[in-house]
Amino acid sequence: MSKKMLFIVNPRSGKGSIKTRLMDILDIFVKGGYEVTVHPTQAYMDGFKTAKKKAGEYDLIVAGGGDGTLDEIVSGLLRADFPTPIGYIPAGSTNDFANSLHISKNMLQAATDIVEGVPHAFDVGKFNQDFFVYIAAFGLFTDVSYETNQDLKNILGHAAYILEGTQRIFNIKSYNLKVVSEEAELEGEFIFGMVSNSTSVGGFKKLTGPDVMLDDGVFEVMFIRKPKTLLDLNEIIGSLVGGTDTKMIEAFKTSAMTVIAEEEIPWTLDGEYGGEHAEVEIRNLKHAVEIMLPVNEKAPLINNVNEIQGEFYEGEPSGTAEITEEPEISGTEELHPETEAPEELPEK
Repeated sequence: MSKKMLFIVNPRSGKGSIKTRLMDILDIFVKGGYEVTVHPTQAYMDGFKTAKKKAGEYDLIVAGGGDGTLDEIVSGLLRADFPTPIGYIPAGSTNDFANSLHISKNMLQAATDIVEGVPHAFDVGKFNQDFFVYIAAFGLFTDVSYETNQDLKNILGHAAYILEGTQRIFNIKSYNLKVVSEEAELEGEFIFGMVSNSTSVGGFKKLTGPDVMLDDGVFEVMFIRKPKTLLDLNEIIGSLVGGTDTKMIEAFKTSAMTVIAEEEIPWTLDGEYGGEHAEVEIRNLKHAVEIMLPVNEKAPLINNVNEIQGEFYEGEPSGTAEITEEPEISGTEELHPETEAPEELPEK
């Protein structure tokens, strides 16, 4: 008996290249023993709604798109409180989370790794009543991702964020806030803050610091204080680029923290608008979701996937189930582009 897979695809992610690979991807899934239902996302938050509603009906849910698409699906699963494993075929402009887990940029290889791989749990962040997969941030540059035009993202990719961001560098907004955790307490004016579970942010590697593990139950935290002189600004840039120490940047690891500000601050969650908040509670949900990964030692995870391979394959191995002749495709055959996000986010 074949296993059931829900493949949620964002046809507009990146340059829309996943549409040209769709049939080959489905062929790999079917040969891997899955009965596949395809759902092209029809609007903003459609991935969240679909995952939340359908989570209990499938053995595996695969996200095809960027980190924002993945965020919607993971958030839907957590809101439904159903532990369905996921797979990820990265097709966005930056794909920080996929890069962190060394998921192949080749879509067909990524599909193969899903059906031949093993499940591994990773940490997810809870942000008040919302969720994020790899980053929650505010301040300098953080609104670039969701304000940059989608067509510009598709054409220029990562460079679009840089071009948009350079327009902000001389008009830095700061926030007066207090940060409370067991590991540190901070107060003052900050131009940037992030809580991450990734080896890269915005395509920049090493920004989150050394020894990043995606399943250790803690986040990497960084807050950048407001520079008051050109020397302060040079110190910040030198630290970010060269790793030199500076009192202008506060960095630590934590499993939970509270941020209290004098005004509402716009946050971004996994590159998408996360609302404006004067107070947020952020908590690490250790091992909240399982993702299918290839059997190798590259991913920054505490547990070597080779150690769990034997346990996983004591049951029915992936790829040996009955192969159906044709994948089942739900929804319309034509992949419609996603509509623009509404002005107000629906509650997840």
